[in-house]
Amino acid sequence: MIKLFHCERRHLKAVGIRFDSGGIPAVDKPLGLDAAEAVAEQSAQPVVRKATWKDFIYLAKPGILFSNLICAFGGYWVASGRIGKDSFDVTLMIWTLLGTLLVMASGCVLNNYLDRDLDRKMTRTSKRALPSGVVEPKIVFWYGIALGVIGLSVLCLLVNPLSALLGVVGLLVYVWIYTAWLKRSSPLSTTIGAISGAMPPVIGYCAVTNELDIGAWILFGILFLWQPPHFWALGMRRKEEYQAAGFPLLPVVRGNEVTKMHTIRFLVMLVPVSMLLYAYGYVGEIYLAAAIALGLGWTLIGLAGFRTQDDDNWAKRMFVFSINYLPLLFIIMILDTNFV
Repeated sequence: MIKLFHCERRHLKAVGIRFDSGGIPAVDKPLGLDAAEAVAEQSAQPVVRKATWKDFIYLAKPGILFSNLICAFGGYWVASGRIGKDSFDVTLMIWTLLGTLLVMASGCVLNNYLDRDLDRKMTRTSKRALPSGVVEPKIVFWYGIALGVIGLSVLCLLVNPLSALLGVVGLLVYVWIYTAWLKRSSPLSTTIGAISGAMPPVIGYCAVTNELDIGAWILFGILFLWQPPHFWALGMRRKEEYQAAGFPLLPVVRGNEVTKMHTIRFLVMLVPVSMLLYAYGYVGEIYLAAAIALGLGWTLIGLAGFRTQDDDNWAKRMFVFSINYLPLLFIIMILDTNFV
């Protein structure tokens, strides 16, 4: 408060206003038009705070990192079930999770860098460190590049080249194909972008197996099919903001009813795909029951959208269920993994 007062006082002095010994403005005559406009302009300018370490943490989107790290560990754990508990490599797991975390953080930071102009137009994102001017764009760019280089190096040198290659694919799809291209030009952005979002559990799985077998593809399918319903629900809730910012999401371009229909298609596929882990012997019956219950529960909520009169409330229910579905499914998957 004191700092702000002195800042405003300097602005007043700059336009010719004197202060007495008590710090009170001493005005001998009314301000002229130019002086009044100068004071108003100076007062309206926002005071940009200094960046802190927390800003750099939030640039990497820690909420997204945490949920995806659970999926990466789930993939690693399920694959470990094939080789037995006695062969479980804790050191390899740590390098896998660290490398995956850094690659994901790189993608999120570079996503923030590329979206900074559009983020200024959205209420939900306008106060973030980059669009608000707290952190300079060039710093964010090199921060993202550094995270990616370190993360991919960890995966390549300390895990295996296949995991690093999967990290490269995920990073390129998310940053260049999704963020820089499709997100600004096509409603297909969510579906294509889901390729990158499906990589964390596959990286974790392949860190153990060093091959893309059926288990890796099932994990890929679960994450791939989960993402569009999740993001379309958010898109419906924030449709006006996305439209104003110029994001051609499916709800913006095709409307709510078409979005609901596409959502149901993905959910109907998600249920049997999630059950395949049981069919191929990776997990037990507890996981099977949970996968069926969670999948059918989400599908029923989705179907209720065709009868609702309140799309916003329905989209909120869908979004909340989606953010709980994934960690619950993977935690149960981890707890009920079959070990040889």
